[in-house]
Amino acid sequence: MKSLKGQIALVAGGTRGAGRGIAMELGAAGATVYITGRTTRNELSEYGRPETIEETAELVNDLGGVGIAVQVDHLVPEQVQTLIERIEKEYGKLDILVNDIWGGEYLVDWNNASVWEHSLEKGLRMLRLAIDTHLVTSHYALPLLIKNEGGLVIEMTDGTKEYNSKNYRSPMFYDLAKSSVIRIAEGLARELEHHHCTAVSLTPGWMRSEIMLDHYGVKEENWRDATKKEPHFVISETPRYVGRAVAALAGDPKVSRWNGQSLSSGNLAQVYGFTDLDGSKPDCWRYLVEVQEADKPANAEGYR
Repeated sequence: MKSLKGQIALVAGGTRGAGRGIAMELGAAGATVYITGRTTRNELSEYGRPETIEETAELVNDLGGVGIAVQVDHLVPEQVQTLIERIEKEYGKLDILVNDIWGGEYLVDWNNASVWEHSLEKGLRMLRLAIDTHLVTSHYALPLLIKNEGGLVIEMTDGTKEYNSKNYRSPMFYDLAKSSVIRIAEGLARELEHHHCTAVSLTPGWMRSEIMLDHYGVKEENWRDATKKEPHFVISETPRYVGRAVAALAGDPKVSRWNGQSLSSGNLAQVYGFTDLDGSKPDCWRYLVEVQEADKPANAEGYR
């Protein structure tokens, strides 16, 4: 993998899950990584989860990068503006923006799928967390990113455009949240190409995030035990897998060939040759589309 030493990255939403995996792999490649989120060692977010941005920064440092934890609520424009001003003051540039803010796992009511049954309050909150946060962050971060050619924006979502266009990602609020991010990436690609920068959307497969492992009552070390309850879990992947996809894109001098496209960790593994931590190359979305279309997991994202 190409060294990213000297590259400045912002992983917005890097407390846990895909964001943490991405920050770690960017760090492993030598990048300086700003990690934002709401949960710190001194303050919990509405999640009530134990993972913190400081932990992610330490993991980045352990892998050879520079991790910088900054508490930010990306729904508060003033906080995002202050963050970007800090990055510009400290490093004068931004090479990589990963918009991984989500925070809606506990807002989705999978049992009340109809829009009139789902909590309206939770549904609208979900949309704000999934869409507004990305727009606010891009509004303030992109003027810094486009100061230099070659900047990369990665919009994290659940599902490829191919899959989501053919499958209703019930409930409606969830479907809108994840499909809208793909459209955001397409729009950013148009706006950034004149500045010789690139934007893509990227999805992990069924990811063994901290929340998903807890859901099945397993740890990463014994994750295969969960296949007794859910056989499809065999196609799952670690958060580091999609992190390696991001690092591969960031190190590709011809990354503009992907501008505006919807990508997945499994697909990019075939192109760039990276593997998951165990040496495997899971390809969740090919599996769902080609093999198990009639009998697929309800949410392949794995509660990212």
